[in-house]
Amino acid sequence: MEIFTGNPYKEEIINDLKIRTFDICVQEEELIWHRDKLNRYVRVLEGKNWHIQLDDQLPIRLEQNVDYFIPSLTYHRLIKGTTALKIEIKE
Repeated sequence: MEIFTGNPYKEEIINDLKIRTFDICVQEEELIWHRDKLNRYVRVLEGKNWHIQLDDQLPIRLEQNVDYFIPSLTYHRLIKGTTALKIEIKE
């Protein structure tokens, strides 16, 4: 089931995984610094030239089929790439 959240992505929930898709038309201003209550593992399913930046760190280029760990309550943001981005989130 696809859920529209008012966020800059579309989300599907499959079993315990969240699948989020960020359209290429997303505005940079929508990709805000934020933090989540739970630890998260993020895996890129599709997308080119997107980056993730954690608080007090330089941006890291996101690569397909690589798991990225985001500790709970850590500020982070996405930096827009050149294609749409599809990620899998496991909390």
